Order: sequence, then C-alpha cells, then structure tokens
Amino acid sequence: MATTPLRAIVALFVALIIAAGPVQAAKAPFSLSAADRADLSRVENYINGIGTLQARFLQASSNGAYAEGTLTLSRPGKMRLQYDPPVQMLIVADGKWLIYKDTELDQVTYLPLDSTPAGIIVRKNMSFFSDDVTVTGIERGPGVLSVTVTGKDPEEGSMTLVFADKPLALRKWIVIDPQGVKTSVSLLSSRYGIAVDPSLFIVKQPEATNPDER
Repeated sequence: MATTPLRAIVALFVALIIAAGPVQAAKAPFSLSAADRADLSRVENYINGIGTLQARFLQASSNGAYAEGTLTLSRPGKMRLQYDPPVQMLIVADGKWLIYKDTELDQVTYLPLDSTPAGIIVRKNMSFFSDDVTVTGIERGPGVLSVTVTGKDPEEGSMTLVFADKPLALRKWIVIDPQGVKTSVSLLSSRYGIAVDPSLFIVKQPEATNPDER
C-alpha cells in the first residue's frame, strides 16, 4: 500500500535519479543558456495549452510504497488523483486548496494550493520565470527533456517534470521530499481535451475541517 501519496504531490504537477537518504541540499540556481530558455518556453506553452487531461498513473517511492490510480487535470486550478483499492486516499486541488482525504481514517487535510508544487502546474499562467519558481536543472536525452524546479523554500524538496520530446508530452514527475524520499509518478494512456465532470474536484468532508467554513 502506498503510504506517502501526499508527498508525491505536496513535496508538485521530479534531480532525475537520486537515492533516498538524509535531507538533501537543494541545488543552487544555475545560469540558463539560450537553448535552456527556448526549451523552458516550449514547456510553458505546452502546459499552458492543456485544458483537460486524464491518464492512468503508476506511483512508486524509494521507501517501497507503490500504488496505481487515475489522474484528472482541469486547468486552471483543478486536479484529482484517485487511488485504486486497497489504497483509501484521494488528493484534490479545487482551485484554492490542495485537499488530502484519508477515507480509511475519515480525515481531511487542507494545504494552500499556491504553497505546493501542484500549484505550479495548475496555475492559469504557468511560468518557470516567476518569483516563486527556481529552475535548478535541465536534462536532455534522446527523445526526453527533464526540468527540475524548487518552490519558495528549496528545503521543502524538488520536483522534476519529465517529457517525451518532439512532440512534447508529459510522461512523469519525480518528487524529492524534505526527508529525501523520492516518489515517481508515471502517466499512461493520457487523453487530452476530454469533458470533465466538475464534481470530481469537490471533496465532501465534515464542515469543521473546511478552512473556508471555520
């Protein structure tokens, strides 16, 4: 059973292969070449061009956790990761909050969406050149382009987005959390531009747990 699905998104929408271990120092910003800036602009345009996306995902963590499920994305602001049984967990971005629901324990946790890596992916105008995003690495390989970023607090971890190249297509993200746990989420059978039910991004919970209703 996956024990850290929240880390896979919160710690968010991947350094490529780094072994788990102690908290790792974040990479310092590096000087972007003209080729780097051109590739980052291509990635920005690709992500900003996504309206809706649905895909199966496979999630594996360096601590041995494994899970599968369905990702639904509706930009701007909305995302849902529905885990397959026996994992009883749900992660939803509703435009304001990143919501983690443990259905087994009947517990709901809210985090401000803009404070998470997920907020970078689902924001209306995603940019690698904004004040709250730092690009710490770009890797290129045959048919592959990878971009590693940190948020406002580099000690909160890093995320690498991995794309198939020419044409661009998001294939994977890898998150390194503050404890050094690496979680990889691979996307399969992605479908773009599909109709998405808005109710998928509504999480039912006790009123007392909703920050907007306190």
